[in-house]
Amino acid sequence: MLDTLRSAARSWVAKLLLMLLVVSFAIWGVSASIFSGANNSVMTVGNQRVSPEEFRLAYQRQLGAISRQLGMQLTSEQARAFGIEQQTFSQLSAGAALDELSSKMRLGLSQDRLANLIAEDPAFHGNNGQFDRNVFSARLRNAGLREQDYITERSKVAVRSQVVDAIADGFQAPTVMVDALKKYRDESRDLEFLVLSNANIDPIKAPTEAVLASWFQTNKSKYRAPELRRFAYVTLQPTDVADPAAVTDEQVRAEYDRRKDAYKTPATRTIEQLAFPSKEMAVAALQQMKERQLTFDQLVADQGKTAADVMLGDFTKDQIPDQTIADAAFAVPASGGTTGIIQGSFGPVMLRVTNVRAETTKSFDEVKDEVRKTLALAAASQAVQSVHDRFEDLRGSGSSLEEAASQLKLKAVTVASDRTGHDGDGKTIDLPPADTLLTDVFRTDVGAESIPSNLGNDGYVWFDVREVIPERDRALSEVRERATTDWTAEQQREALSKKTTDLKAQLDKGGLTLAAIATELGLTVETKTGLRRQSNDAILGGDAAKAAFSGPNGIYATALAADGESRLLMHVTNVQQQPSDALDANDQQIKQIAGAAGDDLLDQMVVQLQNDYGVSINRALAEQAMVR
Repeated sequence: MLDTLRSAARSWVAKLLLMLLVVSFAIWGVSASIFSGANNSVMTVGNQRVSPEEFRLAYQRQLGAISRQLGMQLTSEQARAFGIEQQTFSQLSAGAALDELSSKMRLGLSQDRLANLIAEDPAFHGNNGQFDRNVFSARLRNAGLREQDYITERSKVAVRSQVVDAIADGFQAPTVMVDALKKYRDESRDLEFLVLSNANIDPIKAPTEAVLASWFQTNKSKYRAPELRRFAYVTLQPTDVADPAAVTDEQVRAEYDRRKDAYKTPATRTIEQLAFPSKEMAVAALQQMKERQLTFDQLVADQGKTAADVMLGDFTKDQIPDQTIADAAFAVPASGGTTGIIQGSFGPVMLRVTNVRAETTKSFDEVKDEVRKTLALAAASQAVQSVHDRFEDLRGSGSSLEEAASQLKLKAVTVASDRTGHDGDGKTIDLPPADTLLTDVFRTDVGAESIPSNLGNDGYVWFDVREVIPERDRALSEVRERATTDWTAEQQREALSKKTTDLKAQLDKGGLTLAAIATELGLTVETKTGLRRQSNDAILGGDAAKAAFSGPNGIYATALAADGESRLLMHVTNVQQQPSDALDANDQQIKQIAGAAGDDLLDQMVVQLQNDYGVSINRALAEQAMVR
């Protein structure tokens, strides 16, 4: 029994010991009897005794924490399987061991310090952020605690914390440990390697029926058919009740005229701009253009510029911030035309305009169907709630899902799906995009009445579960093709792994080089420099880094490549050690080392205390406490 307690004691986080009895009102469900002096004890550690009520409340806290993590209330059998009872024994025995040590060391707490601790507790602060006597009394009263009982226990936990803080928080990581870890972390290696694929092994022959059947029998759990739910559903969205035929031609015409600007595509053109240092140079360039019949491109070249230098892009008139430039650009009548000299906001420029596209407006005939649908959907959005209520009334009066859908001109669909939206063959089912539909379906029993799931912001999905199809083992005949593919892939992995292992063995014996193997296999020797232990190279992957650091300089190693299929044959050619300058005192790694080592010391001390003081447990009394 003691061995079990010691083993379990190593698993809890030491600093949470202070939380076992007091502190958080958010999780309390305590009554005053926790502090009663019962003659019978569930646990005794030295002179410290744990009452049945203390054990029961600690057990319920542990059970509640696990239940919240899993999102379900655990049964007593499930709690036993999770080892919650043993965890509770471990926590309480650890706390009692610290209390016994505190008693033997004659540790204490002044009344002034105890008063400050209580006053600093945010649970007892009023609206002004200060300790409030009325809040203090009300909180204890709501928790079913007498004030003196709470003060006694708060003092007990504060004394216990002196031991915890001295051991765990007072620990400083030795410099030797930190330096060694830094060297370990910062070491890098260079290597050469080959990437072997399935092309480097003999083809795998198709399996015989006996071989495949035997393999399938061993791996049949991978092909197990999941539980399916056959259910019918009906969706209600604006698109389901929209009736374009109900929209009159007059309404469509009126909507088109009202939104006619929305169907316009504004005129656009591509604009190039050649800037000049001064107005005089701009005028001279324009004069040369006319007299010598120079092109815009030649003027650009004369200034030592390129087409990219003068390209502004495609614009509508409203998009051009300089109105003078905009007016001039959109006054050019045809594509390829240029302007004269324009005095823009930043100096004189000349423009060339290409890709001239005139403003267009879609005609009524082009968009009337689109407008009709838009109006129908707008009207349907307002009618969805009315249809929802009518559907609920029909269902309430005894109509089946299909009957209600038929009367309201909705469509009922029946599917069989697993929890992930796939059918029995693993194919994706086209289901309504309702976030909770499948969750709700798998929570509902056959024939049980259910509420509709939300479909977006303005839709609903009703469903009826018709059948629960249990999960089952599939026969080989149902998955033969998939099983054959998986068997072949497994044989390829094993063959490739064996080949790289055999090649490594030859390299280890000597007389063979990686280059010689590469020549024989038609591969190329690749290299990698500066590989770190934490590296996750895109080609090598994390497994390769572990293998490369598994031995000294010069080792050969094999590993799975980053693609999860190829195998690597590696040779470490160089090991580089970084200078072991000390880490900064605030380095997060030092804090992690100190925290982990300090907690480990505290764990070991508690186990030793439990061994020295002795731990006795009355399991029969504990069983009674758990069922109360």
